[in-house]
Amino acid sequence: MNLTFANARLVCPEAGARAGDLHVVDGRIASEAGEGAQVVDCRGRILAPALIDLGVFAMDKAACRAGGIARIGLMPDQSPVLDGPGLVQRAADMGKPELWVHPIAAATRGLAGESLAEFATNAEAGARAVSTGRAWIADSGVMRRVLAYARDCGLTVITHAEDGGLTGSAVATEGETATRLGLPAAPAIAEALAVARDIMLAEQTGAAIHFRQLTTAAAFDLVRAARARGVAVSCGITPAHLLLSDINVTDFRTFARLSPPLRDEHDRQAALAALGDGTIDVLCSGHDPQGPEEKRLPFADATPGMAGATTLLALGLGLVRDERITLQRLFAMLSRTPARLLGIAAGSLEPGMPADLVLVDPDAPWQIDADRMPGKAGNTPFDGLPVQGKALRLFKGGSEVG
Repeated sequence: MNLTFANARLVCPEAGARAGDLHVVDGRIASEAGEGAQVVDCRGRILAPALIDLGVFAMDKAACRAGGIARIGLMPDQSPVLDGPGLVQRAADMGKPELWVHPIAAATRGLAGESLAEFATNAEAGARAVSTGRAWIADSGVMRRVLAYARDCGLTVITHAEDGGLTGSAVATEGETATRLGLPAAPAIAEALAVARDIMLAEQTGAAIHFRQLTTAAAFDLVRAARARGVAVSCGITPAHLLLSDINVTDFRTFARLSPPLRDEHDRQAALAALGDGTIDVLCSGHDPQGPEEKRLPFADATPGMAGATTLLALGLGLVRDERITLQRLFAMLSRTPARLLGIAAGSLEPGMPADLVLVDPDAPWQIDADRMPGKAGNTPFDGLPVQGKALRLFKGGSEVG
């Protein structure tokens, strides 16, 4: 179907924002209207590239539809682990037709951090990157081989940045809050130690590395310094680590049990500064929904993770209203940069791009309600928060996702 989106507020990470029309011909954005185009009146609302959520742990169509997400970079921490071409291919097919699923293959077999998986054959099967999964690879020799092999295959390595020797069984960040609550805690420097080693190895091998979530001042400083030297390093963050701190676990609310754990206020402010100066490249949901059996436990026994896909867009728009970032930058972080890291042609409104589009009412008010969130589970640390901004309609390849 050919479409013309009329009276839109177009927001493109490449071309900027403007008022106007956008045309879709045969599933792709076009410079002119196609024959018999159906007109969609946007009534002045935002029309932007659909979100590409990099590094989610669950293929959750309902949550993605509600959040304006048309593509996901699926982490390898599945059952079974995505460490072989057959498993990668099956994962890539899981979302059809409503959702593009771009598998991120395991860097090591079974994510055990020991023997390398087959990068080349997994890439041929559809893997768009390789990852260490939820954990850090402790063996520096293994990590060096991962980076070198990924470089040769043209793949980005997506890594978790916490030194496991320091974190152990910790569930919180070391500091006043964890001490007062009696929670097993690890120092925030565990993140910077992991980042420092992996940046050095990436620099030595010439590989591209992406830290899925960084949350501390020391880690951001390391990324800034590495970029100044020309290292191909990027990083992401979730809205939770920008907007919440370890104070939010004081009632032992397991919805705030995350990995990495919430940091202290100093690191939260450093994260906001890194957002403002461009150090942070990607805003991601960290979507890892957990059911009641995983969350209705004592804080230290609960499974870390949150449902973030449904709330990602609204919380991102809040950062724009707070003048932390521009609207154009928001959609670069939500769409264009994730597409670049995954090596896919998507994430902008340029002619020829796939017509993956989201129509957004940036002023629509609603309240986050964990019990009513669409998807597999609603465990969100933002439960009860009033927000503004809704994905009204979502299009994947020019076809509306119902």
